[in-house]
Amino acid sequence: MHQRKKVAIIVAGGSGLRMGNATPKQFLDLQGKPVLHHSIAAFAEAYADMEIVLVLPEAHFSYAEMILQAFDTLHKITLVTGGETRFHSVKNGLQAVSGDAVVFVHDGVRPLVSPALIHRCYEAALVHGSAIPVIDMKDSIREVSATSNTAVNREHFKIIQTPQTFLSELILPAFDLPHDPLFTDEATVVERLGHQIHLVPGDEANIKITKPLDLVIAGALLSC
Repeated sequence: MHQRKKVAIIVAGGSGLRMGNATPKQFLDLQGKPVLHHSIAAFAEAYADMEIVLVLPEAHFSYAEMILQAFDTLHKITLVTGGETRFHSVKNGLQAVSGDAVVFVHDGVRPLVSPALIHRCYEAALVHGSAIPVIDMKDSIREVSATSNTAVNREHFKIIQTPQTFLSELILPAFDLPHDPLFTDEATVVERLGHQIHLVPGDEANIKITKPLDLVIAGALLSC
């Protein structure tokens, strides 16, 4: 299978509000290192030629530069200012992508992404054009409307994770589209251009840090 340039766009635009903390969640301590350090480290470990594009508010650049001092052996790291929405932040990050590449878009607050999952997404994207990691729903779910609620079959639903991974020739034209509030993730943007989205098995441990309990769980998983 032919090799391609690899670019990871890591979006780290969150605040600490839901964590009840003044420090943005991507900079909170997790096993002695900031959450964002772990996310970057997974991509650096996955492929020696990985390029990293870190998208975050300009006010957080000094935080990020301290973290990046630990990654002096990385092929390339670019800091990019985030936008008004996730769509605009990813669009800004994509400006740093040139030539034929496999592009990973990852949440900076998913610090337990594994190199194995990154490999799985890369290989599937080469074959199918896209690779979106998903896991099964374990809980029963109900659809709620203004007047009723109905049980639905959870087998028909998947939980979406990142890195959402695409060939550059799919994702770059998609982000030339005007922003639409219905764009909930990168897959919905690429899908708008008529491309089929390919799902790959995600990883139960690839959790997103949004609340204090998530940080406790991530610490426990890292200690295993």
